[in-house]
Amino acid sequence: MKPTRTGLTGLAAVLLGTASLALAAPAAADPQGAMDAGTTAESAEQQAALVAGEDRRLTQVRAVTAVAPTRGIGWAKPYRLDTGDGYTLVLTQQREPYTVTDLLKLAPQTFVRQADGSYLLTENIYLNSGAKLRLSNPGGLTLRMASTTNGFVSIVSFGGGLTVEGTPQAPTKITSWDVRTGLPDTRVDDGRAYIRAIGGQFAMSYAQVSDLGFWSGRTAGVSLTGTDRPNTGDVDGPTHLTKTQRHEAKAERLATDAAADAAPGAGDVFAQPSGNLAAPDTRFDVPGLSYVSGKIDHASISGNAFGLFVSSANGITISDTTIARSLQDGLVLHRFASSADIQRVVSIDNGGDGIVLSRAAQQVRVSASTAQGNGGNGFTVNGLPLATGASASGEFVGSYGNNSVTNSVARYNAHYGIEVIGGLNIAVQNNTVVGSDMGIVAREGADSVAINGNQVSDQRRQGIAVRDGVTNALITGNVVSDADNGIYVRSSVAEVRGNTVEGATNHGIALVDATGGSKVSYNVVAGVGPSALDHSRARGDVDIDQNTISAWHDTSSFWVRFRHYASPMTMLWVAIVLLIIGSAVLGVRRRRPGIHHPYANTVPLRAPAPAEELVGSAA
Repeated sequence: MKPTRTGLTGLAAVLLGTASLALAAPAAADPQGAMDAGTTAESAEQQAALVAGEDRRLTQVRAVTAVAPTRGIGWAKPYRLDTGDGYTLVLTQQREPYTVTDLLKLAPQTFVRQADGSYLLTENIYLNSGAKLRLSNPGGLTLRMASTTNGFVSIVSFGGGLTVEGTPQAPTKITSWDVRTGLPDTRVDDGRAYIRAIGGQFAMSYAQVSDLGFWSGRTAGVSLTGTDRPNTGDVDGPTHLTKTQRHEAKAERLATDAAADAAPGAGDVFAQPSGNLAAPDTRFDVPGLSYVSGKIDHASISGNAFGLFVSSANGITISDTTIARSLQDGLVLHRFASSADIQRVVSIDNGGDGIVLSRAAQQVRVSASTAQGNGGNGFTVNGLPLATGASASGEFVGSYGNNSVTNSVARYNAHYGIEVIGGLNIAVQNNTVVGSDMGIVAREGADSVAINGNQVSDQRRQGIAVRDGVTNALITGNVVSDADNGIYVRSSVAEVRGNTVEGATNHGIALVDATGGSKVSYNVVAGVGPSALDHSRARGDVDIDQNTISAWHDTSSFWVRFRHYASPMTMLWVAIVLLIIGSAVLGVRRRRPGIHHPYANTVPLRAPAPAEELVGSAA
C-alpha cells in the first residue's frame, strides 16, 4: 500500500488502523457503483493522475537500482525503498528464484499469512534486472494484494523473471483485497492493485487472477510490456565474487548493522530515507531491456480493467485461458506485439472487444478461440499505420499485417463478429460467426484479405462486408444465412466466388459504388427480397457469371424491376429494335394495300370463252 508515515513502525500503525476500519466497514462493496465511478470525468482525471504517479515511482526505483551497484557489494541483497508515499521491496539478482518462504523472511510485516491460509501483501514488490520470483506454494497459493482508498500495491518485474504457477488441483489465486470489507476491490476510481512485467520473462499456468488494474494498459491488471531497445539477454544468475569482493561485502554488512538505529530494517531488508537521489555514476549504464516474452496457459482472468494487456512483446504464447468480465477489452495485443500464438482462448462478457490485435501487432495467429457476449467486437484486427506522414516520434507509415483468425467462434457480440481494419495479408478462415450487427467486416484500405470457409449466420445487417477501399479481397467458400444482405462490397475490389447465401431478406450479393475489377461467380443465392444479385449501383466493370439464383423470390414491384432492367444501354437497344420493326411494318403496308396473289404477274393470260358458253351464260 502507500502509507504516509516513515519507518516500519509507522507502517505497522497504518496496518493496525486499516484493520480497525475493517470492523466498521460495510459488509459488501457496490460493483455497479464502482462501474459508474470509473466512467465519470472526475474519476478519469483521478485515474490518469494515479497512472502518472505509478510511472514516476517506477522511474525513481529504476534510477536507484541502476545506481545501487556502484554503492557497494551490500546492495546485492534485497532492500526496501521509501518512495515518499509508500514502500517498495526491491528483489535483486540471485541464482535461485525468490519464493513465498523468502518473502515471509524479507517482509515479515508486509507479506503476512492470514488465518485462512492466504497471504496479504501490503507493499510494492519490484524485481530488478535478472531477479526471479516464483509465486507458487504446495497445496495452492492465495495471494491478496492490498487495494483500498488509501492506496494499492503492485508487483512489477523490470527485466527479471516472474512466474505464477499452480497445479490443476491447486491453482494459484491472486486478487486485489480491501481489508476493510474483506472482499476484492471492485472500484477503479482510486486505483487498484496490478501485476506488470517490463521486459524479461513472464510465465503463468494454472492460475486464477481477478479484480486487478485500472485505467491504462500498463496498469491494466496483468500487463506484459517491453521496450524496443536491444537486450543483452543476461537474465542468468549472478557472477561469482572474488575474495576481495567478499571482504568488501562483509564490511558493508557491518556498516549497515551499525546504522540500524538510523535506518530501521528487518532481516536482510534495509530501509533507506527518502530525499534527493544521488547522481548516477557515469561509469554505470542503465540496462536496456528487450521485448517481453512469456507463456500463459490454463489461466483464468476475470474482473480486470483490461483482462490481459501485451505490448512490445515477441514470441508470446497464450493457450487454454479464459478472460471474462473485464471492464474494457479482454485480451489486447498492442503495439509491437509480434510472433504471438493465441490458441484456445475464451474471452467472454467483457465491456469492450473480446480479442484485439492493435496497430503494429503483426504475425499474430489466433486459432480455436471464442469471443462471446462482448460489448464491442468479438475479434478486432487493426493493421493501420501508426502515422500517415511525418510525426514527432518518426513512426513507420506502412501498414502492418500477416495476422490471422482461424477456426474460432464469435457469438452474440454487440458490434461485429470479426473486424479487419486496414493492414495487409490478413486471413479470416473457417470461423463461426453468430448473432451480431455484422458478421465479418473488412474496411479502411485493407489489402489482400482472405475471407474463406466461414459460417456466418443471424446478422442484423451484412453477413460479410468489404468496404471503403479494400483491395484484393478474396471471399470464397463461405456460407452466409439469415442476414439482411448476405455479401456486401462497397468501394472495394473483391472476388466473390463459390459462396452460399441463404435466407437473405434484402439482397443476396450487393455491389455498390466503385467496384470495378470485382468478379462474382459460381455463387448460390437463395432468399426473399428485391434482388439476388444487386449490381445496379456499381460503378466500373464488374464480371458476373455462372451464379445460381433460381431459389431467390423477387419481391420488388413492377416499376422497381423496370428501373432495374431499364439501363440506358438496354433502353437504347430496345428503341433501335422497335424502330426497325416499326419501319418494316409501315413499309409493307404502304406497298400492299390489299391481298394479292403472290405470282399474279407471272400467271398466263386466259383464252376467250367459246360462243356457246357466252350464250349459256347470258340465258
